[in-house]
Amino acid sequence: MADTPILLRENQYHQLKAVLARLRMDSSARVVFLVDKDGQEIAVQGEVGNIDTTSLASLAAGNVAATGGMAQLIGEKEFPTLSHEGERESIHISVIGRLLLVIVFDERSTLGLVKLRSRQVSQTLSTMM
Repeated sequence: MADTPILLRENQYHQLKAVLARLRMDSSARVVFLVDKDGQEIAVQGEVGNIDTTSLASLAAGNVAATGGMAQLIGEKEFPTLSHEGERESIHISVIGRLLLVIVFDERSTLGLVKLRSRQVSQTLSTMM
């Protein structure tokens, strides 16, 4: 869990949104979220539709925490990426320090493309925060 909340200035927030919008476009994703490890949504970009974003943010953080426990059991610090593939929709989560980059994508994209683009953006996001 994070010790202190993540505070953003308005210009930082707009810069984050621009990075997420570019990632969404480059990866052909449906929606991209930036969440803290406590499950608080920081920014979202894309086709939210009927997604309960609060629940998704919280569950993504819980998922990372649970797999972090599994990682420690086998001698790893954490698993920096997690992927869940469904029939129509899939989710990829990247751990970036205190942040989670959550990408929801469908058949318009591939897991390989999402991983590549999220890896490229991870460095940008870590320097911004």
